[in-house]
Amino acid sequence: MHYRASKRGVKLKSKLSKRPIQRGYIRIRLGGLYFTVKRYIRWLLGGIKFAGKSENVLPFECYFHKTPLLRKLKDVDMYMQYNKIINLKIAVEEINHVVLRPGEVLSYWRLIGKPTRAKGYLKGMVLRNGKITAGTGGGLCQLSNLIYWLTLHTPLTVVERHRHGYDVFPDSDRTQPFGSGATCFYNYGDLMIKNDTEQTFQLSVRVTENDLEGVWLSDKPLALSYEVYEKEQVIQSEFWGGYTRHNTLFRRVFDLDMNQIADEYIVENHATMMYEPLLSEHTL
Repeated sequence: MHYRASKRGVKLKSKLSKRPIQRGYIRIRLGGLYFTVKRYIRWLLGGIKFAGKSENVLPFECYFHKTPLLRKLKDVDMYMQYNKIINLKIAVEEINHVVLRPGEVLSYWRLIGKPTRAKGYLKGMVLRNGKITAGTGGGLCQLSNLIYWLTLHTPLTVVERHRHGYDVFPDSDRTQPFGSGATCFYNYGDLMIKNDTEQTFQLSVRVTENDLEGVWLSDKPLALSYEVYEKEQVIQSEFWGGYTRHNTLFRRVFDLDMNQIADEYIVENHATMMYEPLLSEHTL
């Protein structure tokens, strides 16, 4: 992979050149409580028409993708990944077959609910301040990552998405551009998707023996297709001794004859790297 500087890249790096902030436990708890209550109020009084589930399956496939359930990750106990699979199976039951009609909004956390031990969730991998730890319901970011990636290949609108603030693992075996996921933390770190089209869409997700699979379905065939790619990939050495990583995501839009009709900006990404970017893959 090649990294290059650019005028836009220099502007992007300035947003993350400061040393990452390490907030205290009490501040984190109070801040979390404030934003959690604020989110509940928004769900109840925000005037949003939320999507609901239906067992009737729509006929036309828009975009399919799958990601492996297990990966060998440095310094990560495998039990957390096995627990993640159980967590994903529980969450998938709550969000599978959700129907997104014109004008409606899909809220990831409103559908899944709070992941608790009482619901059967186990301790899976959670990222806190750039460090991997075990937390109840850990691993559900794999599902939000998948849904976000699927949605980028449809005309649906992402109205809320939170980027990963840390780049934890090297690019070995990476099949998607850096920054093409969506982190989630209950309930204010949500993934929300709005249907601004005149079509009805349905999300189908499942956990197989080896993969997490997902597909957006619709009541009509799509008239467009999409190709997501990255620009302005920059890795920057910072004054405080670490590295930061930046890029922008775009997507090419094609008509039914595969003529490119648009090149759309999607999002900027900025992350603190938790590994040495110049180390060889064998060292990692």
